[in-house]
Amino acid sequence: MAEEEYITIEDFKKLDLRVAEIVNAEKIEGADKLLKLTINIGDETRTLAAGIAEYYKPEELIGKKIIVIKNLKPRKLRGVLSQGMLLAATTENTIAILTPDKDVPTGTRIT
Repeated sequence: MAEEEYITIEDFKKLDLRVAEIVNAEKIEGADKLLKLTINIGDETRTLAAGIAEYYKPEELIGKKIIVIKNLKPRKLRGVLSQGMLLAATTENTIAILTPDKDVPTGTRIT
């Protein structure tokens, strides 16, 4: 990896990664790849637009704990204000949402 591709620990610390729970999930009208997720981050509820509709049904996501970037600048996607981003592993054929391997409270900071 080229030296300019590395980030510093200070760069990493700028990310506010949290455990969140999906409390609602629904399709976004007119968007084949996006789902609108309502998440609980412990101290607040937020909305995310996530490009996972081809791999997950809304009803199977409710109650799932995920890892999100809490301090990502909000952005409007297909009319939905996305207030963060979920972390997922992607390949050519699938997307796998990253989840904690133990039950930890919503809002727990990832370090």
